[in-house]
Amino acid sequence: MRQASEIHPDDTPKGVGWLGARLGMGRRRRAPAMLVVPALATAAVVNLPLVYLGIRASQNGFDSWLDAVSTPFVGGLITRTLLLVIGVVALAILVAVPLAWLVTRTDLPGRRLWAVLGAMPLVFPSYVSAYALVAVLGPRGFAQSWLRVERLPDIAYGYSGALLTLALFTYPYIYLPLVGTLRSLDPALEDSSRALGVGRWRTFFAVVLPQLRLPILAGALLVALYTLSDFGGVAIVRYNTFTLAVYNAYTSLHDRTMAASLAVVLVLLTLVLLALEAFLGRRNRPTRQRPSRPPELIPLGRWRWPVLAGIGSWSVLTVGMPLGVVTYWGIRGLFAGRDLERAGNAVIGSLTVSLIAAVCAAVLALPIAVWSVRHRNQLSRVTERLSYAGYALPGLVIALAMVFFATRAVPMFYQTLPILVLAYVIRFLPEATASTRASLTAVAPAFEEAARSLGQSPWRVLRTVTLPMILPGITAGAGLVFLTSMKELPATLLLQPTGYRTLATDIWTFASEGFYTSASLPALALLIATAPPLYYLTIRPALQRRTSRQP
Repeated sequence: MRQASEIHPDDTPKGVGWLGARLGMGRRRRAPAMLVVPALATAAVVNLPLVYLGIRASQNGFDSWLDAVSTPFVGGLITRTLLLVIGVVALAILVAVPLAWLVTRTDLPGRRLWAVLGAMPLVFPSYVSAYALVAVLGPRGFAQSWLRVERLPDIAYGYSGALLTLALFTYPYIYLPLVGTLRSLDPALEDSSRALGVGRWRTFFAVVLPQLRLPILAGALLVALYTLSDFGGVAIVRYNTFTLAVYNAYTSLHDRTMAASLAVVLVLLTLVLLALEAFLGRRNRPTRQRPSRPPELIPLGRWRWPVLAGIGSWSVLTVGMPLGVVTYWGIRGLFAGRDLERAGNAVIGSLTVSLIAAVCAAVLALPIAVWSVRHRNQLSRVTERLSYAGYALPGLVIALAMVFFATRAVPMFYQTLPILVLAYVIRFLPEATASTRASLTAVAPAFEEAARSLGQSPWRVLRTVTLPMILPGITAGAGLVFLTSMKELPATLLLQPTGYRTLATDIWTFASEGFYTSASLPALALLIATAPPLYYLTIRPALQRRTSRQP
């Protein structure tokens, strides 16, 4: 059966024009209403934050918005935010490239273990990482006590603190794609370079590194977007960026118009990053290749043990330090019996809202995925892309939109659990959609066509044939939504019902005030709840998929 893009005007069913065929309105490609209606409705809801920003920014006219953002204060925010983005991306690349090369191309002892540990910083949310950094390197921190000095260099706060917090714990976004690429590159080009007498270092920079541009670019975009939208980490280390300014404008100044004006600038910066990545990505399109053999491992020789010591120290810094700090203060809090009831309520609150959001996202992602895969046409493609809008928006912007929507349209739902769940769904729906879509793509449509040929209705085919076959993908997507919802901070801060507690907000509240023992209990609970599923759903599949050819 031909795709809609292959339909010729002469082949169009009678009564349906060529444009209608392109939109899937012909008999051959018509999608059932049970898919189209909920998919379109979901895409519309996901884009509510963009509608909100447009209304707020144009409320007093474009000139008024331009006057509000054309100030030295906003200019300083742009400079500080962009400097942080550039610094974090640069440091993350400097860390990820050599680490990925060491665990894939050398005879480093225990390289499989180091490969896993290199990805484990993804487990720690930025606010937990910042809390651990301040607890160790801040004033009266562990390092000052161990070294027995009066004062350490002030690197835990300000730009240096934000740089270390974000770069040291976001570099896996670059590291994981690099691991896969390095293990799948055909070594023939490197062999040719070496045969011409070129050394290993020149071969790496001239032959290998140019082939890594695309994964570096893709990972760098994720790091940049994460840095641009981060709130908890920069708030704890007291580095004022756009997210913190938007939050303060809303909570401290109670100026929603100013908060929205700043949020528009933040979204524009996000769009600039996306456009830049798209432009550079077009200039560095990947070339598909099948390696003739696995790459040969490079002997480290006399550098083996110094490198091993260095990579071990790095793992202690990025994994051992935050885990040790949280565990230490958590044990002290348990023995002191401090805030146990509050921590328990936060656990229940986080699990409840995250599970509801995961189920809702999985249900809403299903019609979008089925429509875009089984009835692919221009409208389904546009709808699918629109459903990804929330993933490019900071959580704080989505939260502001939900406040505006609730207070204007449904005031009875303001500061209630449904609004918080809706914010999570808008923010993380792409995770469920992508997983469901990938699972559906791997299933041949012949099974569904056979059921339809027996007279089964589309709903019955979906329920009895399609769903059982793609259930693992749906479950994996729901699991990712659950994990990211558990760690989401800014949206939860603005939207959680009065008196409702979650682990993320408790960690941020206590850590920002320096109450490390109180912050450690919810932090420890959050790591216990999210680390194992994050490893099995994200890190382990990525490394296993990319190590299948590793000798």
